Amino acid sequence: MLILGIDTSGKTASSALFDTETETFLSEITLYTQKTHSQVIMPMIKNMLSDVGKNMSDIDRIAVANGPGSYTGLRIGVAGVKAMCFALDCKCTGVSTLKGLAYNNVAFHGTICAVMKARGELVYTCSYKSDGYSLENICEESIISRDELAEFLAFNGTDVLLCGDGAGDFFTDYQSPRLFIAPPHNRLQNACGICIASLSENEISLDELAVSYLQKVKAEKDLEEKNR
Repeated sequence: MLILGIDTSGKTASSALFDTETETFLSEITLYTQKTHSQVIMPMIKNMLSDVGKNMSDIDRIAVANGPGSYTGLRIGVAGVKAMCFALDCKCTGVSTLKGLAYNNVAFHGTICAVMKARGELVYTCSYKSDGYSLENICEESIISRDELAEFLAFNGTDVLLCGDGAGDFFTDYQSPRLFIAPPHNRLQNACGICIASLSENEISLDELAVSYLQKVKAEKDLEEKNR
């Protein structure tokens, strides 16, 4: 099976092509870009497929990061995948951005904690138990304060590998001999993690593919404020 993975949840725009039969990534492109993801993701996919001699019709499944993350970035990624799956009549899978981050570092034995910046002192986070091959959720995905996360990890009692764009600051500010940080090439979102994580997710219909923000979007907040 040939899986196309896409992640547009943060400042990186990333696509990857994974052959499940040979367990080989045929290609992976990740850009840390200031451009809108809508400007780069589709040309990136087109060039990637061309470079490995594949066509869109060769793709069996498309996996996409569906949140949490950038409101605009997530909508661009999910909308693009819906359009491609509709045109190609292929299957799709929505993958948590946090789970994709953790799967980038699945070789670590212990607890993997994905930490993404939300706003102020808040972070999106989820922790997983890793046996080196697969992940098991230790907690639910949530948006909490960094102090709350530090307390949770302290009581966890195991070595913890931090990943995500909030990992660097957290590692520096809450120093502990039990805290480790993922290397730069595995710290931020990329589509490889989305591809691997999708293998443990069910295929869904286009109607079921939706964005998970873990918090209310600005339009919802504005409406609540207006109705007060």
